[in-house]
Amino acid sequence: NLIQEKLKSEVNLIQKMSDHHLRSGGKRLRALLTLESAKLTGYKEDDRDINLAACVELIHSATLLHDDVIDESELRRGVKTTNSVWGNQSSILVGDYLLSRCFEMMVEDGDLEVLKLLSSTSSKIAQGEVLQLQHKGEADLLEETYIDIINLKTASLFSAATKTGACLSASNEKEKKALESYGRNLGLAFQIADDALDFYAKEKLFGKEIGKDFFEGKVTLPMIIIFQKGNEEEKKFLNQIMKKDKRSEKDFNNTLYLINKYKAVEATFKKAEYFVNVSYDSLAIFPDNEDKKILQNLTSFSLNR
Repeated sequence: NLIQEKLKSEVNLIQKMSDHHLRSGGKRLRALLTLESAKLTGYKEDDRDINLAACVELIHSATLLHDDVIDESELRRGVKTTNSVWGNQSSILVGDYLLSRCFEMMVEDGDLEVLKLLSSTSSKIAQGEVLQLQHKGEADLLEETYIDIINLKTASLFSAATKTGACLSASNEKEKKALESYGRNLGLAFQIADDALDFYAKEKLFGKEIGKDFFEGKVTLPMIIIFQKGNEEEKKFLNQIMKKDKRSEKDFNNTLYLINKYKAVEATFKKAEYFVNVSYDSLAIFPDNEDKKILQNLTSFSLNR
């Protein structure tokens, strides 16, 4: 309700587009992380937690609007994207509008630590996007570079969401660091699992076109694994198809064959599982209670979607 209230605009098109984007659903996972982290650390005051959870969600929504333009996406969560309905120019500007509203809300909140945290996170996400573009089509992408990309692009907002919750309740540094680590590792696990799903999930469940990253020339962990394990001929094939302007269904099927041959999806999930365990263990310093259990359960949810 607060997000809808804050996004009200007298410019008809902004109203239509932001309504459409918000109605397309989503788990509101990052907002939930802010609210739950605040509860875990004993926040009991007014509704600053709701205000800042809405800020986190608005940053996420703005990046999605921009992402869909960059990726030329037509579907998100099984619904037509705003750029496929209203075009790229409007989508970029409405994404900017969402970010601007979010910054207004952060300034109203008045907490300098949170303002610094969330504004630096916005710049990290942008840097992650550019880094990914810079390495587009590199079949021999290093796993380390891939982790750098998803750390900036995805995990930074997860960790900002959880740390914001801790800042709200004026937690000590140890608790802030623990929740930041929980969020970062959860974000890494979430993105790695997402990248595995791209090669085998059903579109109906996943809400995106399957093989989307592959067709866009994005090299993710399953691709890195098959390049690492492949023979010279397979490496040459991967280099050639990733350098192409457009990849065909046949290219995708040949790549899927290698993904299955080298059990790359299983290996990718194994990596995600590692980050899930680190995330889970980060909560060890907190006493056992219902709020801790909710956050612990979210770690396994990031894998079993």
